[in-house]
Amino acid sequence: LLFCRLIFGTLYPAYYSYKAVKSKDIKEYVKWMMYWIIFALFTTAETFTDIFLCWFPFYYELKIAFVAWLLSPYTKGSSLLYRKFVHPTLSSKEKEIDDCLVQAKDRSYDALVHFGKRGLNVAATAAVMAASKGQGALSERLRSFSMQDLSTIRGDSSSTVPPSVTVRTSSKQSQPKTSRSTSEGTGSSGK
Repeated sequence: LLFCRLIFGTLYPAYYSYKAVKSKDIKEYVKWMMYWIIFALFTTAETFTDIFLCWFPFYYELKIAFVAWLLSPYTKGSSLLYRKFVHPTLSSKEKEIDDCLVQAKDRSYDALVHFGKRGLNVAATAAVMAASKGQGALSERLRSFSMQDLSTIRGDSSSTVPPSVTVRTSSKQSQPKTSRSTSEGTGSSGK
């Protein structure tokens, strides 16, 4: 039944609406616009009636028959409902509906801006908190690495630092003394 309603209630009218737009036939265009308005109202009402009337015998079959009645060129159901009920109702309430839509649009825009600002504030706060925690964790990690590296260098200075470097640093001041003493020693022994 859903498949029938999908084909006859939506796809068939959509195709003929396309043809009406393509051919620019005003009569056909108006006919399909009336159908879509009635179908939109039917779909909206059906959302609520399905909850309460789905137990009613032949409820779904009646819905299919109603859609067929709306589409039929002989009964012109959508045109009849539109001209008798929808158009007069919408015409008499048009000003109130427009005012409500403008207010709803303004409220929704204000709500969107309000929630957008709140969302950005929450996101910014979360980012700052994550950055501060992350930076703290990063600096803690770096501090632990540097302290570990320093303690390793201090503890193993004899094994990690090559002896030639130790000799150079300690022998810079003493090298001239040593070289003199060795040259004196070699010089005296050679004489």
